[in-house]
Parts: sequence; C-alpha cells; structure tokens
Amino acid sequence: MQEQETQKEQDLKPEPPAMQANWKRWLNYQSIVKQVPFFLFLALLAVMYIFNGHYADNTIRKINRTAKEVKELKYEYIAVKSKVMYQSKQSELVKAVEPLGLKELVQSPVVLKDTTGNN
Repeated sequence: MQEQETQKEQDLKPEPPAMQANWKRWLNYQSIVKQVPFFLFLALLAVMYIFNGHYADNTIRKINRTAKEVKELKYEYIAVKSKVMYQSKQSELVKAVEPLGLKELVQSPVVLKDTTGNN
C-alpha cells in the first residue's frame, strides 16, 4: 500500500529541471522550423494513402461492373446460340425457305460431269 502511495506522490511531483529543458528544447522555434520538411513529408504520405484508398475503391467498382457486364453478355450469347441451333435444324430450315418457293429434295442429287475434256 505504501509503495502505491509513494508511486502516486512521485507521479504528482513536478519534473526535474533537466526534463523541462529537454521539452523546451524540442518546442523552440528553430527546432520546429527544422521539422517542417518532415511534417510536409508526413502530410504527403497521408494524401497518398487517402488517394490510394479511393483509387482502390474505384477499381473494385469497375471490376464489379465489368464482371456483371460479362455475365449478361454470357447469358445473351447462350440465348443467341440456342436460337441459332434451333433455327438450323432441318425441319426449321424447310419452314423458313417454304415462302421462297424452295422445297426439300426427295431424290438424290445428280452428279454433273464435264464431257469436253478441259478439266
């Protein structure tokens, strides 16, 4: 108990003159002026840190937007591909060319040969 009281008394005592002189040395005008470049460097680092955070956020937003667009384009590709596959079936082709007057062949095609001998 006495040790705690003596510790509290020591904490409340004013600092010795050597310590006060040490702090005064750090707080005089010349030492502050000497530290200005360092403070400016710290301010620059803080600005760069903030900029980097904003840049990373914007990059993440762009990546997410592009991923969403890619996903939509993939769905569109699958839909168009299935439509083309459906329309390229033989039965669908017959229906598509019927208004043009074309009909499906029922006979095998005739092979034409060159009889003139001119390759």
